[in-house]
Amino acid sequence: MNIPNYSDVERAHKIVQKYAHRTPVLSSVSINQIVGVELFFKCENLQKVGAFKFRGACNAVFSLSEEEAQKGVATHSSGNHAAALALAARMRGIAAHIVMPENSPEIKKKAVAGYGAKITFCQPTLQARESTLAQVIEETGATEIHPYNNFYVIAGQGTAAKELIEDQGEFDVMMAPVGGGGLLSGTAISSKHLLPGCKVMAAEPAGADDAYRSFHSKKWVPSENPKTIADGLLTSLGERNFAIILEKVDDIVTVSEESIVGAMRMIWERMKIIIEPSSAVPLAAILEKKVDVQGKKVGIILSGGNLDLGKLPF
Repeated sequence: MNIPNYSDVERAHKIVQKYAHRTPVLSSVSINQIVGVELFFKCENLQKVGAFKFRGACNAVFSLSEEEAQKGVATHSSGNHAAALALAARMRGIAAHIVMPENSPEIKKKAVAGYGAKITFCQPTLQARESTLAQVIEETGATEIHPYNNFYVIAGQGTAAKELIEDQGEFDVMMAPVGGGGLLSGTAISSKHLLPGCKVMAAEPAGADDAYRSFHSKKWVPSENPKTIADGLLTSLGERNFAIILEKVDDIVTVSEESIVGAMRMIWERMKIIIEPSSAVPLAAILEKKVDVQGKKVGIILSGGNLDLGKLPF
C-alpha cells in the first residue's frame, strides 16, 4: 500500500499553491480567554469551494499524466469533494464525472453543476454509489479520485498544516476533525515531520465514533448508521488514512452534539466567520476538556464552511 511521506506533501504544495488560496490564520482573544489556551485557526472555510478538500483534489488532478488527464476524473460524493474535484478538473480543462446520491442537498448539486461537472444521480446507498461509479469509469476510462483514501489527496491535504506551521512557528498540539481521515492523515504527516514533539489530536462526534473505536482497538471499525449534525464526518476511515493515523496520531476523542453546536456558535459570534459543524469539532473537544491543552500553543484546522443557512442549528 502506497503511503505518502513529507516529501510528497512538499511536492503537492508546489502544485497546490499555484491554484489554492493560502488561507489566513486567525485567533480570538476572547476564545483564548474562555479556554485559557492560545489557539490558532487555519481557515480552510475560506478556501476555494469553501473547504480543505480543494487542496487534495487539486494535487490529484494536476498530478495526472497528460494521457490519464485526457479521459477525465471521476468520483462519488455528495459533498465538498465533488465540488473540489469539479473545480480542479475545470482548471486543468478536463472532464469531471461525479456520481451523486439523488437526495444530496440542492445547494451541493447546484455547486457541482456550476463548476461544470457531469453529474450522474444514483440511489442514496453506498452500493449504488459504487456500482454507478464503476459503470461511469468503464464507459469513460476516467481516473477515480477517492475523496480521502488516495495517495495524492492525502499529500494535498497535508499542505494546510504545513502552511500553518510556516506562518505561526512551533505548536505543542495540532488538531483536526476526523471523518474519512484525509485531513487528519495529511495533517499528521506534516506536523510530525516539521515538529516531532508536537502532539497530533483528532476529534469526532460521539454519534459517529468509528475512527475513535478503530484507533483505540487498533482494528478498523466501519461507520454504521452515524448520527451527527457534522455531516462532513459520516464516512468510515480509508485504509491508507487509518495506517497513517495509527502510526502518527497521538489520540482521538469524541464530543457531544451540544458541544459541537456550542463551539460552532462561539466561532461565528466571536470570530465573525462562517464554519460548518464539522469544523467546530476540535474546539468542542477543548471546551469539553477532552484534550490536555492547558498552557499550550494549539493549531486547529477549520475544515470548511459549507452549510445550508436555512437550517442553522441555533
